[in-house]
Amino acid sequence: MKKQLLTLVAAVGLALGGGMVQAADTVKIGLMAPLTGSWASEGQGMKKIVELLAEQQNAKGGVLGKKIEVVTEDDGGDARTASLAAQRLTTKGVATVVGTYGSAVTEASQNIYDEAGIPQIANGSTAIRLTEKGLKKFFRTAPRDDEQGRMAAQTIEKLGFKKVAILHDSSAYAKGLADEANALLKKKGTEVVFFDALTPKESDYTAILTKLKGAGPDVVLFTGYYPEAGLLLKQKKGMNWNVPFIGGDANNNADLIKIAGKAAEGFYFLSPPQPQDLDTADAKAFLTDYQKKYNELPPSIWAVLAGDGFRVMVAGIAGAKSTDATKIADYLHKDLKNFSGLSGPIAFDAKGDREGEVYRVYKVDADGKFVMQKL
Repeated sequence: MKKQLLTLVAAVGLALGGGMVQAADTVKIGLMAPLTGSWASEGQGMKKIVELLAEQQNAKGGVLGKKIEVVTEDDGGDARTASLAAQRLTTKGVATVVGTYGSAVTEASQNIYDEAGIPQIANGSTAIRLTEKGLKKFFRTAPRDDEQGRMAAQTIEKLGFKKVAILHDSSAYAKGLADEANALLKKKGTEVVFFDALTPKESDYTAILTKLKGAGPDVVLFTGYYPEAGLLLKQKKGMNWNVPFIGGDANNNADLIKIAGKAAEGFYFLSPPQPQDLDTADAKAFLTDYQKKYNELPPSIWAVLAGDGFRVMVAGIAGAKSTDATKIADYLHKDLKNFSGLSGPIAFDAKGDREGEVYRVYKVDADGKFVMQKL
């Protein structure tokens, strides 16, 4: 029995040792994305971009002389699912993590990665408080909501609207943006005639639209996500109410048109540049490769920002000459300057926020295309 036990222990040791050697043959980068749920198109786009970039980087030799392995977990666009996805990734030997899309979903994972000592870079999470916690290993390629709030107030002013209704969905992202815009509009002397929330994932918003209409706004600022925006636009048209809507950056998704149809025409939204409006040689070449591989363009800029997150983390590992979390984070904070991202130059401040102005104003035309505006 003793001999059998020793043999078993030796076998387990060999198996574990073999596993460690195998793990050391690659550098693992985690991807946390909403592959299912309301934001699945975003998550699928994130996955396609990161996998293509990994394939291209591996063709150049990978990083630190090793191939890059992308390890993906589905967060479902839900905070509870995200915490489980984050916990799974921390057990899989990832050096860094890219993702995720929603602010509340990212927030559910932040402390898990921080406690595990894993650098994280979010791509669509713009809530201000994410970078106000002093987490030294958290970064994001997306801009913050205070910048977006300033842009929203500025756009409303330039378009000449005097009476504004603000509608959010109570999420960390939407409420934060609504509060920022509300404060700035009131400071400018613009009348805010309505401020309230809808319930996400419902199929009928005529009740809240009726309340909005009763407030008599010149424009409605909706700070929630594209599935609800599409329904609001469609049902607003069904009520023969022609007030213009302006959306936040979470409305930048091709599925908005699928949901709203022709009712989307005239809808304004704020966003970093659309994929087709990216003008660097790097971005154009990559988008050509993406279209060739997947026979489509990325669903939105947020997927591209996940790609930028992947590129930044590879640069961090290469620059630090290590997969040590502290060395990677230090390099990104102190040494990464004017990095050539697909979405433009990237650098980070002490909080892990992206430096520089990123937002643009878009309007949906009669063909359902997102057209960048010059206001």
